[in-house]
Amino acid sequence: MLYEQVPLCCIRKLQCLKMVCAAFIFLGISMISFQFYDMKLLYRCDENHISHLSWLPREIGKNLSETDWRELLQMVNLWIMQKEDFSKKPISKEADTDWGSCNPRTNIFFLKIHKTGSSTIMNILFRYGDFHNLLFAFPTETHQFKYPAYFSAKYVKGFSSGKQQNINIMCHHMRFSFTEVEEVMPKNTFYFTILRNPVTLMESAFSYYNHITSFSKATNLEDFLSKTSTFYQGEKQDSAYAKNLMTFDLGFNPNTPVSLKHSKLLWQAVNTMFDLVLITEYFDESLVLLKDALCWTYDDVLSFPLNTRSNISRHVLSVETKEKIKSWNQLDWQLYIYFNHSFWNRVDRFGRERMKNEVAELRKRRVQLFEKCVDNQVEPSLLKNKAMVPYQSGSAKILGYNLKSGLKNNDTLLCHRLVLPEIQYNDELRKKQLGY
Repeated sequence: MLYEQVPLCCIRKLQCLKMVCAAFIFLGISMISFQFYDMKLLYRCDENHISHLSWLPREIGKNLSETDWRELLQMVNLWIMQKEDFSKKPISKEADTDWGSCNPRTNIFFLKIHKTGSSTIMNILFRYGDFHNLLFAFPTETHQFKYPAYFSAKYVKGFSSGKQQNINIMCHHMRFSFTEVEEVMPKNTFYFTILRNPVTLMESAFSYYNHITSFSKATNLEDFLSKTSTFYQGEKQDSAYAKNLMTFDLGFNPNTPVSLKHSKLLWQAVNTMFDLVLITEYFDESLVLLKDALCWTYDDVLSFPLNTRSNISRHVLSVETKEKIKSWNQLDWQLYIYFNHSFWNRVDRFGRERMKNEVAELRKRRVQLFEKCVDNQVEPSLLKNKAMVPYQSGSAKILGYNLKSGLKNNDTLLCHRLVLPEIQYNDELRKKQLGY
């Protein structure tokens, strides 16, 4: 019965032995997963429709046997083994790639995870798409894809199921759902995201989202962490900001029981879905890897930090508080540790000396561009152009930039775009592409 359900494409692409192993693994979990998900997704293993198990960690209950967990991990590992053979997303060969031997990637999906420096990455994508006349996937409403609800293809402005979409870049906030994203994006899309140390992420999130239900009654972050059972309300829609925020944005259940097997499944599922995971703490190294993977230039990834807080908004954390944050956000912490390690493995493949040289070049060009464009970075009240005020939230004071006067005509547009806040840039691009 199982073989009758498997598409012929899989049999052609997988070696016989691996296909038999996959069949037994699928059979082992079919009774577990059937009640949680449409079974046809498990067998959509042709080139256009690889199921990446983004749903498993949030859907499957905690009472699985050790055998069940082992089989689930084996299935994910099988997909990872086959990724280079029949994945719809080609793998970048970092060390062998240079500007003369590859073509720039223009079909790109970026999962914009909250409070990770993702607004700066978004500005890079906005500028690249803007200057190369690429098409963006815009939300039907506001500036997010109905976050914190799971993303659905119908949330994309102008989306029509079964119709060629011709979308190049998707990068607005969402709660990730791979199968819905692939309904919109071309099959050769490059998928990437960014992670941040959960300690600094939560300190930032508490400042930025201190109005949400779980945070609003706590006097400070330490107070919240000392009484999470009192303050945290996981059933509330806005609770995502208060616990395992990265896990939530990636589409998983932030309240999943903490265990090594849960974490391994989460890591491996993310590893199958994304071609590159950047790390906020190594932002410049991340930009170099991104530049290389997309076959872009230094100028394409140059950026100034956006959506940053003033020092007054920052809170120094004690060692005890840091440990409490790690414990409270254990899924995020384990996720960060895993991908921090894999990030540096990728740097090793890229070449440490090469990385050092390219980071130095990137920083040199950034300093030169900053000196050309920017007068100063200031609090909102000191911005000369009030149309450039970034969105303000919670107790955080989000800084903006004053540009230098007397810029040459060929510098004005670039400098303006480099410091244009996220919402204002979104509105300009939306008007350019859609007319309103």
